[in-house]
Formats: sequence, C-alpha cells, structure tokens
Amino acid sequence: MSALLESYAAGRWFRAAGDGEPLLDAATGEEVARLSSHGLDVAAMVGHARQIGGPALRALTFHERAALLKALAKHLMARKDELYALSVRTGATSRDTMVDVDGGIGTLFSYASKGVRELPNDTVVLDGGLERLGKGGTFVGQHLYASRPGVAVQINAFNFPVWGMLEKLAPAFLAGLPTIVKPASQTAYLTELAVRQIIESGILPEGTLQLLAGSATGLLDALTIQDSVAFTGSAHTAGILRRHPNVLDGGVVLGVEADSLNCSILGPDVQPGDPEFDLFIKGVVTEMTVKAGQKCTAIRRVLVPEPMAEPVIEALSARLAKVTVGDPRNPDVRMGALASLGQRDEVAKAVEALRASAEIVFGDPQNRTLLDGDPERGAFMNPLLLHARPGATEPHDVEPFGPVSTVITYDGLDSAITLAARGKGSLAASLITHDPEVARTIVLGLAPWHGRVLVLDRDDAKESTGHGSPLPVLVHGGPGRAGGGEELGGIRGVLHHMQRTAVQASPDLLTAVTGRWTTGSKRLTTDVHPFRKSLADLRIGDTISSATRTVTLDDIEHFAEFTGDTFYAHTDPEAAARNPLFGGIVAHGYLVVSLAAGLFVDPPPGPVLANFGVDGLRFLTPVKAGDTIRVALTVKQITPRSNADYGEVRWDAVVTNQNDDPVATYDVLTLVAKTWPQPEEQR
Repeated sequence: MSALLESYAAGRWFRAAGDGEPLLDAATGEEVARLSSHGLDVAAMVGHARQIGGPALRALTFHERAALLKALAKHLMARKDELYALSVRTGATSRDTMVDVDGGIGTLFSYASKGVRELPNDTVVLDGGLERLGKGGTFVGQHLYASRPGVAVQINAFNFPVWGMLEKLAPAFLAGLPTIVKPASQTAYLTELAVRQIIESGILPEGTLQLLAGSATGLLDALTIQDSVAFTGSAHTAGILRRHPNVLDGGVVLGVEADSLNCSILGPDVQPGDPEFDLFIKGVVTEMTVKAGQKCTAIRRVLVPEPMAEPVIEALSARLAKVTVGDPRNPDVRMGALASLGQRDEVAKAVEALRASAEIVFGDPQNRTLLDGDPERGAFMNPLLLHARPGATEPHDVEPFGPVSTVITYDGLDSAITLAARGKGSLAASLITHDPEVARTIVLGLAPWHGRVLVLDRDDAKESTGHGSPLPVLVHGGPGRAGGGEELGGIRGVLHHMQRTAVQASPDLLTAVTGRWTTGSKRLTTDVHPFRKSLADLRIGDTISSATRTVTLDDIEHFAEFTGDTFYAHTDPEAAARNPLFGGIVAHGYLVVSLAAGLFVDPPPGPVLANFGVDGLRFLTPVKAGDTIRVALTVKQITPRSNADYGEVRWDAVVTNQNDDPVATYDVLTLVAKTWPQPEEQR
C-alpha cells in the first residue's frame, strides 16, 4: 500500500488515520499514493493563517514580499527535476509538464519582478490622483488599496497541480494574504511535493502557505468576511460553492473559473497555402493534444467559413494522424493519458452527447491504439475531431474535457460572432486573420463574451505564446459560463485581493496615512539643499524653493536654433500672434523645464546619482519673453531598492510665473545613494 499524502496544517505535517483513497498512475494504473484528510482540523488551519501567517506577511512591504517570491522561484527551479519525475504519473509528457511546472515558476518570477517595479516599497497602494474636495485645498480625498486581514483559499483542478497553485499564490502573497491550498484529488501528490519543497526551504513566513490534502469539508464553514475562495473546476461544483451560506450571506468572496467552450475562428480572408492557414491548423492540434486536451483554455469549437470546412478537416486530420499517444515515459509519445479512467469516461460521455448533432470525421472512440502503454489500465484516448451539422446545439453546450474538438461552419462575420457567443462566456478565443477590418469587427464582437482574445497572423506568430497559454501579465478568466472570475493580469491580480478605500483628510494627515507627499501638505525647507542629502537623511516634504529666472527672447531663439524645434509659435511673431491660445511668441515647454532644472539642481557630486525620468508632465500657462519663473521641488516619495546601494526619490515639481500661476507640473524621478559619502569601495 502506498503512503498517505500529508497536509501541512498549523505549522506541522498532518497524516490522517486510516487507509485513504488510492490515487493511480494515469498511464499504468499503478497506485501512486493515498489520500485522506480524516481528523484534520480545518478551522485550526484558518485560524493559523489568520493569526500567524497574515500578520507576518502584512508586516512586510511589497518589495520584501516580492523578494521572497523571487527566492522561492529560484528554489523551485533548482529542484524542478523532482517535479518532472513525479509529473509523468499524472499522464503528462515533458511538454505538458513544462507548461505546468515551468509555467508556475515563471509566474512567481513575473510577480516578483512586477512587485518591485510597479508597487511601492510600502504596504499600501494609491489608486488614481488626489481629489480636491474643497475650494481652499484643505480637504482632499485619495483612493488607496490596503491588505485585508483574511485568508485566501484556493480550490484547484486536477489538470495543473503546480501552475494552478502558484498562479493563485503569487498575487495573494503580494497582496498580504496567507493561502490555504486544496488540490484536486487525482493529482494531489504532485501539489504535495511542490508544497513540501516550499515548506522545507523556509523561505515563506510560517502560516502564509498551508496544504489541505483531501476533503475540504468544513473549510468554507470556517471562513468569514475578509476571506476569499478562488475555485477552478466544474460549473456544477461552482454552483454548490455559490450556494454556501458564508458566500451568500457571510461576506466570503468567491472567484470562479469554470467550464469554457473556447473557440478558434479562421478568418474569411484565409485560404489554404496562406501562412495563416497553417497557423490555424497547428494551433487547433496543439490545443487538442497538450495535456491531452485537459486545459480550461483548450479549443473546443473550430469556427470556419462554410467553403473552408473540407480543407480544414483534411488538414487537421493529416496533422492529428501524426500524433503518437501512449505512456509519457516514452520520449516518442506526443500525447499522454488523461488524468484518470473516470476522466476518460466523462470525456466519452461528452463525445456521445456531441454525436447527437455532429459526426466524427477523425478518430474512433473505440480505438485505443497506442505507441506505448496499456489501453485498459491507462486512461488513454486518441484525438477525436467532429463536424457539426447545421443548427447543431450540443457543441455550444457540452464540453468534452479531453482531446476533442468540433468543426462548425459560419456564414459571414456576424454569424461567426453569434456562434462564438453561443458558448455563453469563455476564457479564451483566437482569431486567425491578416485582414485589419476582419480583426476589428470580430474582436469587438468577441470581447463581451471572452476574457482573452488572441489575434494571430504571420506578423506575430513567431513571438505568439499561443491560444491556450494564460500569461501572468494578462487577465485569466471569463464571463458567464466561464465563471465570471478573474485572476492574474499583472498587478490587477494583486489589487483584486485588496480593499480599495476612499480616504478624506487634510493634506498633512493624508500624507501621514499614505506615506506620500500630498499637494497642500507642509513643505520642509532647511539650510541644506535636498540634493546634498542621502536617502537616509531625506524626509517626505523636503523642498527646494528656487531663485527666479527671467525668460528672454534670446533664450527662446537660441533654444529653437540649438534643438531644431522651430515651430512657428516660437519663431514667427505674426503667425504666433494669430494663434488663439498664445497671441504671440511663447517659450518652448521643454525650454521651461530645462530652465527649471537649472534652478533646482545642485551641481557638485553628491548623493543624487541620476535622473531616470519625468512623469505626468503638463504645461499649464504659456511663458512669454519677459516672464519670470521659479520652481518648488518637493520630496514626494522615497523608495529604497533592495540589493542596491541607492533608492528612488520622486519629487513633486511645480513651476510658477511672476503671478504665481502654475506654468508646468510634473514628477522628477531620481536615484539617490542610501548613504553619503559612500564607502571607499563603492566610489
């Protein structure tokens, strides 16, 4: 008898009493492990996450959390061979495992990078600009995101036991939420190995990741407001979760990614021999065979113009005939087994339902000819292609979660859009076309019904990641039948876990709350020029109030000649006088910004190492010859960089004229040494 999988709960590994349920090798039918959570205190897991994991995680800044994700990604990458060796027992080929394991690790790396580049080195995120709520500027508002004191529960599907966990863990971890993972039974042994690798590394703070190996009975009962559940699986199970009292009335947030009848559309402009035709055929076959078609984003419906049905079926059949099926341990096998015999039975039932309005044009449900493997003990199924009859309904209602697709014909762009929408909401769609008008019409028609749309042609094919690959930087989810949930999408996936709150206060108190200088707050002016201060010495609100400078006509003419910017408003008095906005010669906006820099810069070497950008530059009042300008430069935000001897300082710049009218506003971005003078070895 195989060993029982263990749960990681409340700081220790827990093994249930009893024999548990056997988990079988998808290709051989041999027992891999046993599964049970009998006797597990799931309420204690939730309490541990809430009382130990959450506070430890929320004490870290976004940058510190991101650094831990990066370290974790490196750790798993170094040990991924162990995951590959076990993954084969799920029926996965090496290509399938790369999607699952490397894809999951890559998601960690992506969120680690975005956490540093796009989030502050703080624990709150500002959303949008400052809202002035009173005439005097003493009452202002700001939206911000704060971490919830809750728990993120993930209930995952069997098809991606590693990626499914990591793609949910990364954004929740960055958001400050501890995670409890409940993997699907069939492939839970692979998730358990990954979690074991993570826990043994000691990288994540205790309580921020727990594993529930077995039944989740009682888990939702322990959740309350501030907690969330991310579910990937069937619409039937999603319906049960939606009806749980704590979801209906208890404030628990439920995100669902469910069944999805994704489609790929061949544009009417594409003909056999075109590069797009070959891309279409290759894409459909790839989505039918990777993970044996067990992908929530796989292509189930193949929409083609009616005259193209025969050429498409012939080309798909020819390519599918080359797909070798069998035990994934054989390197010559291109498609492995489904996750279990029960899963194969479910797909067979779906195929029978589809045959009510479609005929099989490639493959035989009874034919289990294999390159390698036992067709009785292994959960093998050869690819099947169907062709729907006119008016067919089943292909738009029945999802065969395996290597099965149905060709459906359309008549015109509106027909293609209508057929795609009959899926009632999908995770992904793809359109293969080289026609800009076709692309715009169909994409805008598909968008309300799909979470992601790939437009593929000869120009982007080389770099395309394909129809079925969710990317950490793009949203993953879909409306309607697809569940209505949304994951990933870069920092969107982080903010999804946080609470957005509108804060109303005085500028000074809002600065204290947000850690970022607010317009109207006190400015701190001292005898020491802020450019002489290191990161350790700078304070929010430190300000340079510059001397003045009069802009002359010679300045304007010289700038025009030197830069080549001889736009008439700067060089032609008569034409400039007719301009209704200027009424005469005006200074270049970039001349004003350059002169402002000359007013606030402190030239000698010092802790300010570089200027690396300007954000939000706006020119508000024209500057004419004879006008006098000055600048106020205020420390707005200080962000130390980890693993570097410097950090970022964002300065609020306001250039005004002799009437105190704002001429230009912008943020100056600089890199400033953490200490100054720098140690000898850093010079």
